[in-house]
Amino acid sequence: QAFLCVTSTLNVAVFRDHLVLEDLVEEMKQQSPTLSFGPLQRDGQVAVQGSFPALLVLRDFLLLKAKSLSEEDKRERKSHQRPRRKLQEHRGAAEMRNSTRDAQREKQVLVLDTDIYHYMKCFHPKALQGNDVVISGVTDGDITTVCIESAGSKAGAVQEIKAKKMIENYSVELQKILRKERICFKEPSRAGKQRHRQLCERLKARYPRVLVIPYDTHLDVVGTSADVLGFTEEVKR
Repeated sequence: QAFLCVTSTLNVAVFRDHLVLEDLVEEMKQQSPTLSFGPLQRDGQVAVQGSFPALLVLRDFLLLKAKSLSEEDKRERKSHQRPRRKLQEHRGAAEMRNSTRDAQREKQVLVLDTDIYHYMKCFHPKALQGNDVVISGVTDGDITTVCIESAGSKAGAVQEIKAKKMIENYSVELQKILRKERICFKEPSRAGKQRHRQLCERLKARYPRVLVIPYDTHLDVVGTSADVLGFTEEVKR
């Protein structure tokens, strides 16, 4: 099993009040020609398949689209308001304070394949660390959502973006070289599982860049093609 592509279901119904969804999907196709799009459903959902980097680019495109529509709504609402000068200045100051607090609360989010996330965490831990930021991951099956939040310094926002870019770069490189093989337990007993795990621990000395992820019914082996092939062949023997 190689890390070639993933499938994500997008819900674009939130744009229904502002855009024709069919036109939006066509714009998404032009924006991300390497992705494959399924039919647009009545509830606004559309399946998209492709590489993680391409999906990340599409996600950023939709976030910018949503932000621009939100700003248009704000400008329209303000155009209907004619407050007195002092009140306007007061509101402007309040909005500035609110925007400052919002900026402080902002965080960077990206989605990774869970196996790539675990491999990165094990062999490239510095990619998940950064100056003046706190990086955490929440795993949900095959997907892990990584949150990057400022630790409170003035340079936090810049550091968040730098940390996110570093993680994305590592993810892209690992996606190119990693492979996963699954070893199912022939003996589902506790003793059988323990023998498999002990054997894997011994083999790891010969394959130090292989990550073994244990589950109740199987072991997942993640690494380069050569390492995974050699590791799994020895386990099978």
